[in-house]
Amino acid sequence: MTQRTNEYGQPIGEPLPHWSPRPAPTGVTLKGRFCHLEPLNAARHATDLFTAYQTAPDGRHWTYLPIGPFASEDDYRRHAEAAAQSTDPRHFAVIDLATGKAVGTLALMRVDPAHGCIEVGHVTFSPLLQHTPASTEAQFLLMAYAFDTLGYRRYEWKCDSLNEPSRRAALRLGFQLEGIFRQALVYKGRTRDTAWFSITDAEWPTVRAALHTWLSDSNLDAQGQQRQSLAATRAALSGG
Repeated sequence: MTQRTNEYGQPIGEPLPHWSPRPAPTGVTLKGRFCHLEPLNAARHATDLFTAYQTAPDGRHWTYLPIGPFASEDDYRRHAEAAAQSTDPRHFAVIDLATGKAVGTLALMRVDPAHGCIEVGHVTFSPLLQHTPASTEAQFLLMAYAFDTLGYRRYEWKCDSLNEPSRRAALRLGFQLEGIFRQALVYKGRTRDTAWFSITDAEWPTVRAALHTWLSDSNLDAQGQQRQSLAATRAALSGG
């Protein structure tokens, strides 16, 4: 592609003649095969979520989150009540369709309608959700809502640069690492370098097709075991 230049010979970006600010996310319910996402509601979800988080053998899953661990259900309920009132972040509960219970949460946040940028964050999946098809589908449902329904151009994932499981998860889902923002945050009394990932709307069709194929009956057996990895599925679709 030939680099565009202005009247001064300076390189400039491609024009967006039809661009307009995007709508903000709302409290929708997003339905999938293994799970659905619904707006977090403390009265409906807090007990199930606290119970699900208590299945963890220790508190290591809270290390890289700005919240938790929670000593009691009342403590978690107070957090959930406050989170449910927020519109940015806008929190969703992940409902396992096999049990009808909430087993995790995630949120859309740092919403920038003018520039079409949005971030997924506050990903708090219990052991009942981690490493299951529903965990992948939950991420897919939120991505599809941001790109296909709301029309955002850029979908971000950020994490502590030391959080290797989160970094692996981002790459597995199809995010691209953009860099490390040094000393970006202070949380839980310590410094944080932030690893910054994104998917753009140009990349989304391949990412979407790979997730759709990976979640299909042709790839997952009756026990939810994969026949082909998500990375291999995406590489095959992109000719890699």
